[in-house]
Amino acid sequence: MTLVNDAAPAVRSAGRKFRAFTAKHLDELTRRAGLGPAERLATRAVATVLPFRTNSYVLEELIDWSAAPDDPIYRLVFPLPDMLPADDVARLSDLLSRQAPKAEIEAAAHAVRMRLNPHPAGQMELNIPSFGDGKIPGLQHKYDETVLYFPKQGQTCHAYCTYCFRWAQFVGEPDLKMAGDDTAQLRDYILAHPEVTSILFTGGDAMIMGEPVLRRYIEPLLELEQLESIRIGTKSLAYWPQKFVTDPDAEAMLRLFEQVGEAGKNLAFMAHFTHPRELEPLVVTEAVRRIRDTGAIIRTQAPLIRTINDDPAVWNSMWRTQTRLGMVPYYMFVERDTGPQDYFAVPLAQAYEVFRTAYKDVAGLSRTVRGPSMSATPGKVCVDGVLELHGQKVFVLHFIQCRDSDLVGKPFFAKYDPEAVWLDDLKPAFTDTFPWQ
Repeated sequence: MTLVNDAAPAVRSAGRKFRAFTAKHLDELTRRAGLGPAERLATRAVATVLPFRTNSYVLEELIDWSAAPDDPIYRLVFPLPDMLPADDVARLSDLLSRQAPKAEIEAAAHAVRMRLNPHPAGQMELNIPSFGDGKIPGLQHKYDETVLYFPKQGQTCHAYCTYCFRWAQFVGEPDLKMAGDDTAQLRDYILAHPEVTSILFTGGDAMIMGEPVLRRYIEPLLELEQLESIRIGTKSLAYWPQKFVTDPDAEAMLRLFEQVGEAGKNLAFMAHFTHPRELEPLVVTEAVRRIRDTGAIIRTQAPLIRTINDDPAVWNSMWRTQTRLGMVPYYMFVERDTGPQDYFAVPLAQAYEVFRTAYKDVAGLSRTVRGPSMSATPGKVCVDGVLELHGQKVFVLHFIQCRDSDLVGKPFFAKYDPEAVWLDDLKPAFTDTFPWQ
């Protein structure tokens, strides 16, 4: 393993201490982006509903301030006035401008949040199993083989994405948050379900945790013979790659990753990259190398987001760079039906064309990527194409994962709709119902 002190000078220069910026810094930061007083107020209004957090690395290394607010990375992390209905923004702006009581502002923001489908795809109703005397906080079990766990100390991020489908985790409402810290209970649940072979630590971002805390969650699982893989969903390589290079616990964290492999488990680092610029800094290349040297596999994924990466050239560039660095392109997702979906969503027909156009010009090693994929209530649905069948234009789809495992891999058809952005917008073709209905 390469020691921190052996890192190249350009990488060491990125080793500044982490500094977070939150909603209290918005007026100052949006002024830097050239926004006028009314636009800055509207941005603050949106931030009463949706979370805002970024850091010095994102601000200074990734955002092109000369292009803000149209810069894609700026739009990736900063609230935008048109992300919410105009009436809601006007109401919240009025409350802020007249310095209404905090409770009144929060009540108005809560009302808006509840109209944004904070927990899509049946997460709270269908994904949380009963076990023992009740439900296990922070645990979801949607597909037979995979358990999701939301570690309590990992329910924030180095920076928040404006499109995040987990936005409800970060708004400070306990009833909307999923989190757990009982590692013994997690271990007992997995042992009681021998079909479980993989666990995904999600949130939030598990890599916001220090090594001693993450170790408390991972070590008890290494003795479970049934577990084949441990996954960590993270945006840290894009938003704070110093975590693996210059942070005080970088070496200890990498050693923990090695221990997973030594225990006979596959450590899958599920890295979120939304735009090629996130891959450009040298510290990212170094962080990727160091993680891969532990034996971990880095798989990459991101949603297709209007105004940020809805261009085949963006995805083609990302996949090629990721493959060159030794990462494995894994998923292109469709923006979920939650939060500011109306602002960010790309129609499925367009999403398929973006995917196909980007996919056809990459080498075979990059064609591990799947998509466009919707993580919908019945399962992960992939749009395979658009065809004319029996005189009817249709979408061809299949389940990559499904609550009903018998449906995995079986194609089905939906009537072509150029405006559809989600599974619920589609109607079955050649039959009255979809296979899962």
